[in-house]
Formats: sequence, structure tokens, C-alpha cells
Amino acid sequence: MMKHSRLHLLILMCALPFLHGCEKFSANPNRPILPYPITIYPYEMQYQNLHAIGGWVYITSEVESTSRGIIVFHTPSADNIENQFVAYDRMPPNHPDACADSLGNTTRLVVDGGWVIDRCNNAYYNILNGQIIVSDDFDMMPKFSLDSATIFPLIQYHTTFDGNKLVISN
Repeated sequence: MMKHSRLHLLILMCALPFLHGCEKFSANPNRPILPYPITIYPYEMQYQNLHAIGGWVYITSEVESTSRGIIVFHTPSADNIENQFVAYDRMPPNHPDACADSLGNTTRLVVDGGWVIDRCNNAYYNILNGQIIVSDDFDMMPKFSLDSATIFPLIQYHTTFDGNKLVISN
């Protein structure tokens, strides 16, 4: 019995460094910080676009932050029963300041169908998982080099939905 406990402990100690390295979100150095969690109620009238699966809304933080706003998307679930939501920052994850105007304002990501589009850098992202789409089918030629740059997915925030309240946080 004692040998099994030691063996389990040894396996756990060896696996911990690898488990610690697993993160759901990429370590993008451009990642904005939300000063506190944002709470919305998706089934209120002001968020009626979120009532149906595939609906989305833009949200802006009322507190000063480096975020350029948030895209909230009502995703389909694997079992088509549970409501799920994803939240992405509207700041372009790759070269966020590439298209700044004279006032320092930069473009924001926009939703178009099933895509999130960075019009400044000519990049398309999958709205379901935030991954960049690089395909000749879209005649897309990003202004940043795909060979030399680290390509980040959309900056995603944690979401928790209890059936009534949606909390978006870092």
C-alpha cells in the first residue's frame, strides 16, 4: 500500500511542471487588462442580439483600460442544450498599433458573419475559437509576415455563465 502512494506521489511530482505550462490563452504581450470583471445579463433587451446562438454584441468597459472593447459571441455547444459564450478583445492581437491615426486611435476588430476581421492588417479570425485564418480562398495577404512574426489568436477572456448572468474577466 505504501509503495503505491509513493509511486503516485512521484508521478504527480513529475507531471506538475508540465501541467503548470498548460494555459487556455496564449501569452500575447499586447494583452489588455480588464480592471475588474464585466457582468452582463445576455437575455435582457439591450443584448437581444445574444438571445440566439450565433448572435454577437460589442461591449465597452466603463472603466479606463487598455481594452478597445469586447466582442461577446453566443456559441453553439456540443450538445446544443447548454448556452455558451466567448469574449474577445477588439484590439488586433498582431500589431495592434499598425493603423493609428494622428490622435493615436487605432482600428478595432469587427464581426462580419462567422469571422472577426482586422481590416488594418488584413487578417481574418474564426469567431468560434479565435484562431487566425490564412487562406488564398479569402484572397488575404496579411501586412505582417507570417514567417517572421509570432502569430497570436484573438485575445480571449474567461467567461462564466450561470443561466442568467455572464461574467467576463481576465
